[in-house]
Amino acid sequence: MSLQIELEHYRKTLIVRLRGELDHHTADTVKARMEEAILRGNSDHIVLSLKELTFMDSSGLGVILGRYKQITAKGGKMVVCDVNPSVFRLFEMSGLFKILSIQDNERQALQSLEVVS
Repeated sequence: MSLQIELEHYRKTLIVRLRGELDHHTADTVKARMEEAILRGNSDHIVLSLKELTFMDSSGLGVILGRYKQITAKGGKMVVCDVNPSVFRLFEMSGLFKILSIQDNERQALQSLEVVS
């Protein structure tokens, strides 16, 4: 299965929606698209919506951690939302939830960043 990436700029926040599988085959594409969107869109924060992400391996964790470091170096925040149980478990085991905020859905994620009108 492949991966689809949907990027949306909402105010100063980049919303990234991933659909499919984030693994070593797709990680470089996600990394490049997110890096470009962060720089081009002048984004302060990232909301990572994983509602339709069916699989993720350690390569995906590396991409997410790298973008987390990129956005926090600019003083921003990253919030993850809509995480399915198998991906949630991977986040839990990796310890990413110790540094990343998690919300139930995109609206709550945006509210936690105080960018919802």
